[in-house]
Amino acid sequence: MTWNRGRTILHLDLDAFFCAVEERRDPSLRGKAFAVGGDPSRRGVVASCSYPARKYGVRSAMPMAEAVRKCPHLIIVSSNHRAYDLLSKKVLHLLHDLTDQVEKLSIDEAFLDISSIQGSPRSIAEKLQTGIMEKYHLPSSIGIATNKLIAKTATDVGKLSHTGNQPPNAITIVPPGQEADFLKPLPVDMLWGVGPKTKARLGNMGIETIGDLARFPALELAKQLGKHGYDLSKRAQGVDDRPIVTERTMKSVSHETTFSRDIGKKAELLNRLQSLAHKVAHRLQKNQNKGRTIQIKVRWSDFTTLTRQNTLDFPTHDPEIINQQAQDLLDAVWEEGKLVRLVGVGVSNLDTEAQQLGLWDPEVKKNLKIQETLDALQEKYGERVISRGLR
Repeated sequence: MTWNRGRTILHLDLDAFFCAVEERRDPSLRGKAFAVGGDPSRRGVVASCSYPARKYGVRSAMPMAEAVRKCPHLIIVSSNHRAYDLLSKKVLHLLHDLTDQVEKLSIDEAFLDISSIQGSPRSIAEKLQTGIMEKYHLPSSIGIATNKLIAKTATDVGKLSHTGNQPPNAITIVPPGQEADFLKPLPVDMLWGVGPKTKARLGNMGIETIGDLARFPALELAKQLGKHGYDLSKRAQGVDDRPIVTERTMKSVSHETTFSRDIGKKAELLNRLQSLAHKVAHRLQKNQNKGRTIQIKVRWSDFTTLTRQNTLDFPTHDPEIINQQAQDLLDAVWEEGKLVRLVGVGVSNLDTEAQQLGLWDPEVKKNLKIQETLDALQEKYGERVISRGLR
């Protein structure tokens, strides 16, 4: 395979990351059907599942109760996000040792621009994959191409072609000039930007594969889908000029909770809102942010979901202000007798200026310390073990 060392993008995906971390913590789980997630009797969902579990049809985001029905001998492991965050940061440091052109996508995914690194793309991928396994015992799959779209799709193709009980550890490389041919046979919903609704609309137009989409007149596609149609036409040709983004600006901060049982008592909801408001405030303070728009999210027991927001004249990261605004918003939508399944609090319209001095205020520092202690206790023993009192 020839590769003129022009732009070279590597996409890394840690295979079944949460499960791999749990196998590090408990080697007896290796080779067994298990899932990381919540209690099936309390509406828990599958956060990640082992490859043996996937043979029974268990998938991420599936209700845990359904997962147990599909795989009755499924082992359920509670999430340990502190362990996941720690290992994710260690892998990220390893990536930064390779290049400073790293874009973190999520806790287990990243793009790297390896254009200036010596060696063939395959040798770079193999060395990185081996290094992550040897240092941290984490399997990974890699896609390499001339742009982010194709590199990510290459990783997906490598993982999907895998069969067996072991992680794929796939390396899939798409050489320059072969982008459109690589995409051509793939189902259209493997293209970034094609969700279920768009897939259905494209299907009605006779478009089933990415190749079908690439051949469809771009002007007609734009008439049907607007600018999104034009963008999809370009992507179907394998065109993607997006740069590596090494830093992202935080746009909002939010926390939400799904209850193990529907809640109908307003006083209990107000307590939960207060807890969420303090968590949001803690994250804002920790990241030296303030926000002007406070939002709540409420999901009733029939799954109807609504959001309400209010924009202040000034930015804030004060937990009491956020809490009071959230409670006022709840008052405006509250219906006596209705049950609530989920509630959330968020702050957006962030303002990072005029923050530096405020972070050193004694009251802010005290609130940060208190909230860090609360977070640690709730992480270990559950949300109900302790909370701030209502004033």
